[in-house]
Amino acid sequence: MSTPSHYQFLDSHEWIDLDAKPSPMGISDFAQNELTDIVYVELPEVGREVEAGDVIAVVESVKSASDIYAPVSGTVVEVNEALESDPALVNSSPFAEGWIAKIEASEANDALLSAEAYGNHIS
Repeated sequence: MSTPSHYQFLDSHEWIDLDAKPSPMGISDFAQNELTDIVYVELPEVGREVEAGDVIAVVESVKSASDIYAPVSGTVVEVNEALESDPALVNSSPFAEGWIAKIEASEANDALLSAEAYGNHIS
């Protein structure tokens, strides 16, 4: 699966599309592949204020549970309710249908990596 070139990433494998407003975020193809079959996603609460690096969600797979971190500071304005009935969307479409939340960003995060830098990080 190709990584969208305009997305930005945390080194902990979360992505965000800051070109979209509000900005969808999720976990990378690399991360979902490492987790294997995702069986549950604990979504954040709409309206929650988050700081970059806060635990925003939890993804559980047949292998483990993993904390998901907010890539930017801001307000959670929408969650992907489709994941409640079909958490495997994170596996099948991590950059599109498998997004976790949309954040109205209030502050940039200098720790974000470009798609190219993230690709170098995981290789």
